[in-house]
Amino acid sequence: MTPLLAIAAASLRRVLRDRTALFFILVLPVVLMVIVGAVASGGQDFRIGVVERDTSAAAGALVKELADTPGLDVSRYRDAASLEISVARSDLDAGVVIPAGFGSAIRTGKPVVLQLMAEQANSTQQAAALRVRSVVASEGARVQAALFASRYGGSYAENEARARSLQIRTAAVGVVPETVKTTAATLPAGYEYSAPTELVLFVFLTAVASGATIVETRRLGMFERMSSAPVAPGTIILGSALTYVSIALVQSIILVAVGSLVFGVSWGDPLGAGALLLLWSLVGGSAGMVAGTLFRTPEQASAIGPVVGIALAMLGGCMWPLSIVSPTMREIGHVTPQAWAVDAWTALLARHATLTGIGGELGVLALFATLFFALSTIRLRASVSGSPFRRHASTRAVRP
Repeated sequence: MTPLLAIAAASLRRVLRDRTALFFILVLPVVLMVIVGAVASGGQDFRIGVVERDTSAAAGALVKELADTPGLDVSRYRDAASLEISVARSDLDAGVVIPAGFGSAIRTGKPVVLQLMAEQANSTQQAAALRVRSVVASEGARVQAALFASRYGGSYAENEARARSLQIRTAAVGVVPETVKTTAATLPAGYEYSAPTELVLFVFLTAVASGATIVETRRLGMFERMSSAPVAPGTIILGSALTYVSIALVQSIILVAVGSLVFGVSWGDPLGAGALLLLWSLVGGSAGMVAGTLFRTPEQASAIGPVVGIALAMLGGCMWPLSIVSPTMREIGHVTPQAWAVDAWTALLARHATLTGIGGELGVLALFATLFFALSTIRLRASVSGSPFRRHASTRAVRP
């Protein structure tokens, strides 16, 4: 085994023996990603409350149609006042009040007004209201068909039943969406947004926090002991860096696998996503090396590192899209590598870009990785080259 790989393997073993570090590097990000994914994926059913002021078969058919519609969870309420309170408290996503005389009005072709409750400022409730409107429109189409047929014979009930059976038999027109060109500035809604931003957040966060291991290595004088062997200082530093970049890359792959296999997240162009994962791992690993040279104790690295990582994530658009902030804050956010990584994921997932389409973002991330690695190299070289053995050897070499 070459000295480089031997140093990397030794550093990796030290990290793997630290159960606390393993928890924050592997277990915590996966657990949080699963929790967020379950919340985002499990919120597809809209909670709908219904008040029936009419006992006709038409009112019952409408309620049954709402209950049978995928994505709607229907509950019955006694009065409109309690229904309105539940909608205002967000216990329900929407409320429907079927007025008295609903059935007789439909049979005679008179207009009838359904009361639909939903907050205009609540996007979830507006989406639920839109789903309810589609069901009501479907029922209205059957009613109009039955009324039209009744003009030429047969009762309304017979024609309504015939219209319902024909509507079920008629195959729906299939629509296949295909994005031709888009200039979307934000990631797709739902878990398609949270998955890549969580990856950017956690890889950098745990990499910076893992700088505590480097602090401990410096404190124990292990760099000086390694430098007493016939190994160049650059090899020692590069071997240590390889460890933390590998950890960041493994963590990235695990998070991508969880998002893909458990929640069906599409990560875009494989080559572009692979290059982005590799570069972000280089950024995270190099940032962890820098953190390991800045803090004096492992406790400082574990306490301050996550705070710094979260602050950069907030500025860089991991918590909210930078498109909703002011231009000044957007410019400030792009001082962080997180903003460029999120921009690259946005191009891959929202605009369906390829490897060449995110070349600019990858170039900036490469500059960040180079800057972090150069800074950590400068700061670590003093520890690696400060071996008493080397100083003693140098002193004997110049004696006459």
